[in-house]
Amino acid sequence: MKSRLIAVLLSLVLGAVLVLSACAPAPTVAPTVAPATAMPATVPTTAAAPANPDLILATTTSTQDSGLLDVLIPLFEQEMGYKVKVVAVGTGQALQMGQEGNADVLLVHAPSSEKTYMDGGFGKDRLLVMHNDFIVVGPSSDPAGIKGDADSVDAFKKIATAGATFISRGDKSGTNTKELAIWKSAGLDPAGQKPAWYVESGQGMGATLTVASEKSAYTLTDRATYLANKANLQLDILVEKDKSLLNVYHVITVNPDKWPKVNYDGAMALAKWITLPATQDVIGKFGVDKYGQQLFVPDANKTDADLGL
Repeated sequence: MKSRLIAVLLSLVLGAVLVLSACAPAPTVAPTVAPATAMPATVPTTAAAPANPDLILATTTSTQDSGLLDVLIPLFEQEMGYKVKVVAVGTGQALQMGQEGNADVLLVHAPSSEKTYMDGGFGKDRLLVMHNDFIVVGPSSDPAGIKGDADSVDAFKKIATAGATFISRGDKSGTNTKELAIWKSAGLDPAGQKPAWYVESGQGMGATLTVASEKSAYTLTDRATYLANKANLQLDILVEKDKSLLNVYHVITVNPDKWPKVNYDGAMALAKWITLPATQDVIGKFGVDKYGQQLFVPDANKTDADLGL
């Protein structure tokens, strides 16, 4: 009797297991081949994944401080599949990085220095990208009386005569190079003579503008960085639209013949992409909605001669 009871119980248990198994949903089997439209999130839909996706861009602080790179770089990475490390320094330092093979591509704005760099064989390709202009800014009180001057050289002479504080970047950047050229045209050398009114910040454009604002001083800046920081500055535009204050940007690929390990394919990809009509359109529209004016004028369809270089 006992043995039969055990048998019945076992039979009931087995039956319950079979019923539960029949009611359970069938297991899902993962497909062995991904759908044709599936694509890893890191791979762009507009270009094949590059063999070497890591790219080092050495550029000026103005392209960074203006916010332009915050728009361009994510677009380039998304469309072309590269991962860009941006090193924002003065143009002099950017060119030095390229000369030493520590960058793959440069975006700089000191044409005379760039030509010397290319003549030395350190750059492979140099393409015109865009321009804006330099302006002289200072306190609304304008102690040197330069407001409205059409000639930056005359304005600099007045600043020196008045002994009014002037903040120089002093960092061999494109802006610093332009500033020193203006002083030279004025027959002055404050960087060499170090008068008390001439102060070198040794910093980028954004930081230099902050120093000038705090000291109620004059400085030379690119228009884009000034407009991007204007809300936090006590500085007015005092001298502008002098033809000599044109600020031109080129993209330069580092020469792989000198530095075989540079990512030349990536550098060329960026150089070609930034000069495409669609990208140039983005550059031309940048800042218009916020500042009511272009911060940069696209120039890829022009030549240096067209800009008077």
